[in-house]
Amino acid sequence: MGWMGADWENPADDMSFLMDTIIDTVPEAPYVEGTPQLQITSLDFSRFTGRIAIGRLFRGDLHANRDYALCTAEGTRKVRAKELFVFNGLGKEKVDHVKAGDLCAITGIEDFEIGDTLSDLENPEVMERIAVDEPTMSLLFTINTSPFLGKDGDYLTSRHIRERLDQELQKNLALRVKPTDSEDKWTVYGRGILHLSVLIETMRREGYELQVGKPQVMFKDIDEVRHEPFEHLVIDVPEANAGKATEMVMMRKGMLQVMEAKGDIQHMEFRIPSRGLIGLRNQILTATQGEAVMTHRFDEYAPYAGDLETRQTGSLVSMETGQARAFEIDRLQDRGTFYIDPGEDIYKGQVVGECARDKDMELNLIKGKKLTNMRASGSDKSLRIAPAKKLSLEEYLEWIADSEYLEVTPAALRVRKIP
Repeated sequence: MGWMGADWENPADDMSFLMDTIIDTVPEAPYVEGTPQLQITSLDFSRFTGRIAIGRLFRGDLHANRDYALCTAEGTRKVRAKELFVFNGLGKEKVDHVKAGDLCAITGIEDFEIGDTLSDLENPEVMERIAVDEPTMSLLFTINTSPFLGKDGDYLTSRHIRERLDQELQKNLALRVKPTDSEDKWTVYGRGILHLSVLIETMRREGYELQVGKPQVMFKDIDEVRHEPFEHLVIDVPEANAGKATEMVMMRKGMLQVMEAKGDIQHMEFRIPSRGLIGLRNQILTATQGEAVMTHRFDEYAPYAGDLETRQTGSLVSMETGQARAFEIDRLQDRGTFYIDPGEDIYKGQVVGECARDKDMELNLIKGKKLTNMRASGSDKSLRIAPAKKLSLEEYLEWIADSEYLEVTPAALRVRKIP
């Protein structure tokens, strides 16, 4: 456990010295007199109170159960702030009054958006609006239809998934959900693989089972020219590995804009298509022994940059349903890298590994060793099976092909071919 103290030779038991120093050193937010003015910068959701507006009161005072003016992009209307809350630790504390400089949460306001201003009812003043970055990537969400349906999860039906996505829309700023031609499929738009994978991971921990498709980048036609989203990518990496990182980004249509040394670290900034980021993080972390630090943000839509290199390997697909045998996995190890362990239950059509070739290959891992009365020298050698390669949720999303689904359950992640 970490600790903080005034003297390193006298260890403490906790971090209270740091917290006390922050309170004593950082000044309190200044109080600005005048009519109330608050810009909504975030939101939350409660099943009991509905949407909750969150922001910092820039000027004046707010009082609970009073009327104010809500300035939106469409106009100004009268609203009532029923309850006020300030943040205390990890929770909220209900108060009757909030003064300028405080962060607060407000209930009772309906139909608001990020960037709206809560102001005085008699003399409303609008603050300059802020905008939330538009989604740049999409995933297809659908119900789980695999043979192992219902083994782990509690929420399986399209109604469960649709209600959960509707609930997420109430508090997830950059998320968009659109229905498809099928009642059990939805296209979910987000700010990238990390943004969408956080939602998927949260759902699986809550007991949901679902399937998702390969991430797709959102294109736009501007003046009859195809445009795609570009990102501003920043990589900080040890100087010895800077060449490897630069080469990988360049192969994905990235353009180096800034390169400067900061001690032993090389700071590099690139402009790269959003689709070039799919799978890039894991490749760079592997090539740099985990020492690279990457961040990226949306830059703009620009003309299509051309085709990119995609996955160069195929999939190892199970031909039968049953329990994977150690003998068969050992015998077929030269076919590629396996994602499953001996004794693991698999089904027909499940992707059990990555093929060493550029085409898919079907394998029978259920058959097992034939039993006979004949014995020969060397025929009963001990098995030497390489450990299964275990991928995270994000790694699976970056790896799967267009013809595959990622099956997500509370206890497992499996890739399967689309029936």
